[in-house]
Amino acid sequence: MNKACLRNLPLFFLAFLVAGTACAYESPNGVIAATGTVQVAFTPDEDANTLILQAIYDARKQILVQAYSFTSKSIAGALVNARRRGVEVQLIADAEQMQQMEHNQVSTVAALGVQVFVDSQHNSAHNKVMIIDAGTSNAIVITGSFNFSYSAQHKNAENLLLFRHNQELTAAYLKNWTHHREHSQAFGR
Repeated sequence: MNKACLRNLPLFFLAFLVAGTACAYESPNGVIAATGTVQVAFTPDEDANTLILQAIYDARKQILVQAYSFTSKSIAGALVNARRRGVEVQLIADAEQMQQMEHNQVSTVAALGVQVFVDSQHNSAHNKVMIIDAGTSNAIVITGSFNFSYSAQHKNAENLLLFRHNQELTAAYLKNWTHHREHSQAFGR
């Protein structure tokens, strides 16, 4: 080995250690690269509901939903309309909220063709998520504290995030959605 290589050996070793440390943090529960764009809305002052409705309207392939409290007639109507125009729509709902919420829209969307599943494996299936057109260049993940409800838009202090064009983030949310779908029961059984 020549002297130049020997002088640079500590730098190569340091680079190897840093790379190894960075890889240790990259896991399914770890860091996902920030790509694409993010939209944010804070209610009640900002119109999170319209952001959701526009994303549903723009869906071309698939909408996968996890809903804790689902009483929004406008979001329910948008999901049904998406289904009618040929978009695959599936909803996982929290079992307890379905029974407790007086104006729950789950049975309404199910009756109008949306595939509905009930997650009763957890104390609360508290996710508020929509995954739109996963696997496409127009993929969207919607999440935050915002329940799909009238109160979330008009009465509560909530937040909503729309992540667009982040394939890795979309894949992570899709994997989690699929995990919960596997232990959920079809609505009406």
